Amino acid sequence: MIPFRLLDTVTENGATLQLYQRGVDFSIRVDKAGDLMNSRQHHSEDVLAELACKPIAHRENPQVLVGGLGMGFTLTAALSKVPASARVIVAELMPAVVRWNREYLGIVSGFPLDDERVSVLEQDVGKVMQDHKNGFDAIMLDVDNGPDAFTCDDNDSLYGLRGLNNAYSALKSGGVLTVWSAFPDERFTQRMMKIGFDVEQQRVRAHKNQAGRRHTIWIGVKPNHGNPV
Repeated sequence: MIPFRLLDTVTENGATLQLYQRGVDFSIRVDKAGDLMNSRQHHSEDVLAELACKPIAHRENPQVLVGGLGMGFTLTAALSKVPASARVIVAELMPAVVRWNREYLGIVSGFPLDDERVSVLEQDVGKVMQDHKNGFDAIMLDVDNGPDAFTCDDNDSLYGLRGLNNAYSALKSGGVLTVWSAFPDERFTQRMMKIGFDVEQQRVRAHKNQAGRRHTIWIGVKPNHGNPV
C-alpha cells in the first residue's frame, strides 16, 4: 500500500494541523490524534448541506452560511442546491485550511472556492453569526467534530445555549440550521429545542456506499413568523 505523504504542517489557534496525501486521497490530522477528516468519506457532509439548502432553495437571493470549510465538500454540496442568485459565506478559523483548499484540495471537491457566489471569512463562525442578525436563510455547522467532541469552554460559543441562540438570531424566519457531529448527543437535542428550534435528528453513513460508521446531523428550523418561506 502506498504510504501517506506529509504535505504541510501548521500550528494555528492552539492546534497543530497536518495535511497528508496518498494517491488521490487526502487526510487532515490534528495534533497527531489521527484523521480529523479525509477525502474518501464525505457523504454525511454532503447530506448536511442538502438538508439545509433544499428547503430554502426557492427563496429569492438566499443567503447561506457554511461554518467550517473542511475539505470543501459541504460547500460544494451547498452550491449544487442553491440558485445562481445565492450568496454563500464560508467562515473558517484556520487560514491554512483555506490555503490548502486552494492549493491542494480543490481537485477532490470540485474547486468550490472559485464559484463567484462564494465569499470566505477567515474568522470564527460564531462571530459571523453574531454580526448577521436575521441574515441567513440557512446555516451549516461542521466544527470541532460536533457538540460532544471537545470539552473546552470555547465550544459553548457554538454548541451551548449561547451559541445556539446566536444561530437562531442569525436565521431569518423559517430558516434552517444543520449541525454535523461524529457522535450522537441527546443533551444537544434538548438545547436546540430549548432555544426554540423545531428539531429533527438523522444518522447518516460516513461513506454513501459502505456499511460502518455513521454520523449525526441535527436539523433545526426557526419557526416561521410571517416571512415567506
